[in-house]
Amino acid sequence: MFFFESIPWYNVFMWFVVFGLLIGLNEVARSSKWGSVIIFMVIPIVLTPIWFFVVDSELTSWFHWVKVYSALAGSIIYMVIRFTDFHKKHPWYLILVPLILAINIAEAVIREFQVGIMGFEGVIDGMYYISGGWNYVNAIAGILNLLLICGWAGIYATSGKKKDMIWPDQTKLWIIAYGVWNIAYVYACAPGNAFYSGFALNIAATVPALLWAKGTWMQNRAQTLSFWMMWVMTFPYFFATGSTFNVSVSYNPAANWTIALISLGLNVFLAIWQVYRIMKFRLHPLKDEIWKGTKEYQEIQPLQERTAS
Repeated sequence: MFFFESIPWYNVFMWFVVFGLLIGLNEVARSSKWGSVIIFMVIPIVLTPIWFFVVDSELTSWFHWVKVYSALAGSIIYMVIRFTDFHKKHPWYLILVPLILAINIAEAVIREFQVGIMGFEGVIDGMYYISGGWNYVNAIAGILNLLLICGWAGIYATSGKKKDMIWPDQTKLWIIAYGVWNIAYVYACAPGNAFYSGFALNIAATVPALLWAKGTWMQNRAQTLSFWMMWVMTFPYFFATGSTFNVSVSYNPAANWTIALISLGLNVFLAIWQVYRIMKFRLHPLKDEIWKGTKEYQEIQPLQERTAS
């Protein structure tokens, strides 16, 4: 295969198990305040000593530590918006939403540059790596994606049984551009997990946002990433090289280049379109909702009108 080596049936089965669990746990967190508290606050406190003293540190690099706690921080920050009125009394709080997203993207960009500059070749942190120019191409795509975060002033929380944080200005194009960039990043910088944390993890956050929970992608992403990173920290050998459930990437430079170039192309296209709207409508990129008035925005906006009362 072009992107992966052979994928046995049990790996396909495990992919759907991972995908299903991520979707299911995300729905539990969406449906329950106390479920969110237990998942994102109580369980990490219980697991942290295990991560420090029990888990093999050779398979948990600095990036894993930063990622698990930054994802959890994002989930908790979003819980405050979902379950309290703090952000209404203190509008500055909303800046934390794009900030935590930007930090997560920046972490991956730094790692991408590290892999490229240090010339990772061979087994490192329990995974086999190859490095090349694609690392720099995708790092640039990540920087673009970070700079194109917009419209956070319009973030709000719904009422009803499921309390979601909604970001109307976070368009499908941005979500797809992010997803492809992140898949390219994982493919190059965490190749042992690419089959699961590259594809399953990104799709699990995107499907609800496109189908039954529009506008929730940022919330879904933080929550599913938190689930995944807690699993990886607790069971680092589960998908490591040599594991039954590991699916090896092809280590074909052409595959790395293909994903990286698609990632860059999507983010360049998004940048052009976004700059066009900013100039045409004379918008302030740090204050205004850039996509307000579009059909996609209006599909989410009526929800705000119904729940604001």
